[in-house]
Amino acid sequence: METNNTITAYKYQDGSLIPFQTINTLPSNFNEISYCADIHISPDGRYLYGSNRGHNSISIFTISQKTGELSLIGHQSTFGIYPRNFAIDPSGEYLLVANQKSDNIQVFNIDNKTGLLTSNFQEIKLFGPVCLKFL
Repeated sequence: METNNTITAYKYQDGSLIPFQTINTLPSNFNEISYCADIHISPDGRYLYGSNRGHNSISIFTISQKTGELSLIGHQSTFGIYPRNFAIDPSGEYLLVANQKSDNIQVFNIDNKTGLLTSNFQEIKLFGPVCLKFL
């Protein structure tokens, strides 16, 4: 949920969505204002990523292939301020983050074995980016 920095996982049963897990997107020692913004699953379905505006990070979760349960494995700084939107390229190799208040798009490599992100130090300067889309 955007305002309380959580992600809720649901299962589909008998035509209804039933919540089965709610997990925090922030480190337990972070006490400043932050809001969730965007959420994406890797093309292989093994990882879930969520952006945190305020903490200025991408939360990284594994997705259990048996239960669908999420496990937090880390946070990656977006090297910018207020990561509004992000996109994963169709190959699943790159994640691009639009940092709205620092006027930059940062490019990360995705490790397909761990799901973790590494900056490749490619940056695109652009005034107030808020939406990314691969066409």
